[in-house]
Amino acid sequence: MATSNGKPARGGFHPIDGMRDWWADAPQWQRYGLYLALIVFALILPAPWIGAFMSPDSDWTTVLIFPVGTYILLAVGLNIVVGHAGLLDLGFVAFFAIGAYTWASIGTTYGWSFWPTVVLGIFLASVSGVILGAPTLRLRGDYLAIVTLGFGEIVRITANNTDAIGGARGITNVPHPEPIFGVEFFLDPAPYYYLMLFAIVLVITFSVRLAKSRVGRAWAAIREDEDAAELMGVPTFKFKLLAFAIGAMIGGFAGTIYASKAVFIEPNNFPFILSATILAAVVLGGSGNLPGVIIGAFVIAWLPERFRFLSEYRILIFGFVLVLMMALRPEGLLPSRQRKAELREGTGGMGTMGAEVAGPDSEASAEVAK
Repeated sequence: MATSNGKPARGGFHPIDGMRDWWADAPQWQRYGLYLALIVFALILPAPWIGAFMSPDSDWTTVLIFPVGTYILLAVGLNIVVGHAGLLDLGFVAFFAIGAYTWASIGTTYGWSFWPTVVLGIFLASVSGVILGAPTLRLRGDYLAIVTLGFGEIVRITANNTDAIGGARGITNVPHPEPIFGVEFFLDPAPYYYLMLFAIVLVITFSVRLAKSRVGRAWAAIREDEDAAELMGVPTFKFKLLAFAIGAMIGGFAGTIYASKAVFIEPNNFPFILSATILAAVVLGGSGNLPGVIIGAFVIAWLPERFRFLSEYRILIFGFVLVLMMALRPEGLLPSRQRKAELREGTGGMGTMGAEVAGPDSEASAEVAK
């Protein structure tokens, strides 16, 4: 590949860049054909012959619901906050918990239908995102991370100490969703998988549309340089608050589906490590690039299940693989070109989140090398 002055592009041709160039110039029928092929593949993914390899020691369809499907849904939501807006959120599990507790408490106490309660869970999680963001989004970097971490722990401890929602005992006998189109949600995990798949497709479509809109461009400006964006007239606080609210909505959506399948929830289902795991999925896959985030979430969720036969050593191997990947590809498995350029410029590939590391081509790196 050559640059405009006829010289070879630095680093030479990369297969991923070639695929992106093809995709950018692909006619619409090819794009929709690929989308259709991916949906068909997702529909047949629970097949036993696939599960025999992917998860020989566990029920493959159940694994596809949790952790795989749940992690993907949460990662897409967190990617809006971290990948698009550049805000480090270490308490994302709180919104997941709010959605789960909304359905579990209302479904068991008042006997409401699942489908309208999903909307309520999404709304309450979104309100919680606004409540968290309104007083804290004027903070940046490490300070914002600490506050969001504290919010996640506050939600978990509050649930642990509130008898009205089960306290430390949790909530048992959480109802299953009512039948829809003649499909029963009870012991068979397949309907839950297709419900999770529908939610993922819906959220991905929503996220893609947002990224291409004026809102997505505002988030990109804030991520790259918040001060410059504000000087150019971007209402940064409003758009950061919107990112928190939308990310929280998706987290609450995932929580309602999770609670309906789990049947029993308690505060320890929502630890800080879950927030850290979803953040690792976003960074590993390629923060800001939706296909990369989905791949990262799949790998993070699937690897421990695939190597379950190794018992406690599987977590050690899993951690080693993550460290190796971050050492070899710090920009992620499938980064966007824009985020890869940010990494080279010294922003750590994560926007201005207090994790700035001088990239190999940055001025700071050149000064150090003298």
